Amino acid sequence: MTDFDQTYLGKLLKHMGNEDFILPAARAVILNQQQEVLLIQRSDNQRWGLPAGSIEIGESILDCVIREVQEETGLTVLSATPYALYTESRFSFINAFGRKHHTFSLSFLITDWSGELVKQTDETLDAKFFKTTELPELVFHYDEVIQDALSFDGQFILK
Repeated sequence: MTDFDQTYLGKLLKHMGNEDFILPAARAVILNQQQEVLLIQRSDNQRWGLPAGSIEIGESILDCVIREVQEETGLTVLSATPYALYTESRFSFINAFGRKHHTFSLSFLITDWSGELVKQTDETLDAKFFKTTELPELVFHYDEVIQDALSFDGQFILK
């Protein structure tokens, strides 16, 4: 994992002062054959969420979600279906660095991957599959993101 100060977001925040910002990001709703969703417990706030993160310079949004899943779960994404884009102001949040982040996040549904699940990484304390009826309290607006993935019928969702 790259030191945060060397990432695009780290460099951007260093020059922005206290301004709010918009940063493209990707997130993954990973479902197993039992239709359970994979969640990670974040190391920065100890809360549960989806594998996700911001795009780096020179990276496609698909490359971003593949990288984030690998970094946070150890899994290799074999295919990813974009199903929703979240940009409404109600999806804005305060990030782990105390900065307001206006969301521009593309969500991917992932049902095809390989590898062994890694429960602890530099960014996570735990990772496991949950029944969608028994989810822990989640960060941000991930309950809605998961429900959108579960109800995805091929019609791209814009919010």
